[in-house]
Amino acid sequence: MKLSLSIPWMDFSAAGKASAEVKKLLARLGIEQGLVKRIAIAMYEGEMNIAIHGGGGTADIELTPDLVDIYLRDHGPGIPDIGLAMTEGYSTASEEIRNMGFGAGMGLPNMKRNADELYIESVVNQGTTVHLVFHLNRKQE
Repeated sequence: MKLSLSIPWMDFSAAGKASAEVKKLLARLGIEQGLVKRIAIAMYEGEMNIAIHGGGGTADIELTPDLVDIYLRDHGPGIPDIGLAMTEGYSTASEEIRNMGFGAGMGLPNMKRNADELYIESVVNQGTTVHLVFHLNRKQE
């Protein structure tokens, strides 16, 4: 099963809708509740990064019997230093975004914490792709 969802830039009325839709779909399919929660958290963080930093983009979800693959693609400025961006608390969010309650620098760290696998490809001035992998049949520790 494949699903592609648009994530608009700076549209906070739409922010979170893609991850909520995926959460509902996974719950209807009977995916274990704890895993659904981890997927929703990671996807929401990515969705907010796309809406705030990425100039908009897409979330492409592929569900197989063994995996949930999520590709979050944006049209933003790219991430010049992925290692620095993975540091908890590091943020490039504007003061305006921070005053709205976003931009705490936890997006990428929370994605890594919740995903079974995380891959980031970014090209400055071209955009970023974050690939989140969740194993459906793996026993959680």
